[in-house]
Order: sequence, then C-alpha cells, then structure tokens
Amino acid sequence: MDSINAQNCNLNIWYYLPEEVWNQVTTVYMSMPGWIGYKNGFPYWFGQEDDQVFITASLEPSGLSFYAQMSDDEWNSWIDTFKLEATKVLGFAVGEPEDGFR
Repeated sequence: MDSINAQNCNLNIWYYLPEEVWNQVTTVYMSMPGWIGYKNGFPYWFGQEDDQVFITASLEPSGLSFYAQMSDDEWNSWIDTFKLEATKVLGFAVGEPEDGFR
C-alpha cells in the first residue's frame, strides 16, 4: 500500500487573470476526480483537512497553489490530469513556474 504524503504544487494560474478565466478554472475544478465542492471559499477534492486523503487549492501571489495529503502516485496522476484539462480549457500551457511555465 502506498503511504500518504504531503503534496504541494504551484501553477501559473495567476490572481490577476480576468474573471472569465477564473470561471473556467471553476469548470475544471468541478470536472476533476474527487470533487466535493467549496468550504469557506476553498475548493476540495476527496475530503477535507480532517480526512486522511484530500486536496485543496488557494490563490497565492505565486499562482494557484495546491496542497494535498495522498500517495505520490495518486497525486502525480491527479495533478497531471488537472494541468492537461486546465491547458485545454484555459487555452494556455498550464504548469509550474519553476519549470518555465509563465
């Protein structure tokens, strides 16, 4: 069985993007596996902080930031899917700024 680990990722989806883009981000959120909705304004997938497995996101100056508690394999699959879907829906390459995505 894979162990549960803390996971983090920042994406090049910036706070200053227009509202139309953020509406599309919400569409991507809702299409992702494990979507359970918003709590106190934050999106969640699979569970919340008091659950063993969960994903949440917040908007930071560094971009859209994800935090998760799940196995490495499950996390890598999920975040790769998010990047692919967001790229399709938003119309620009979505990835991590430290990997050169602007």
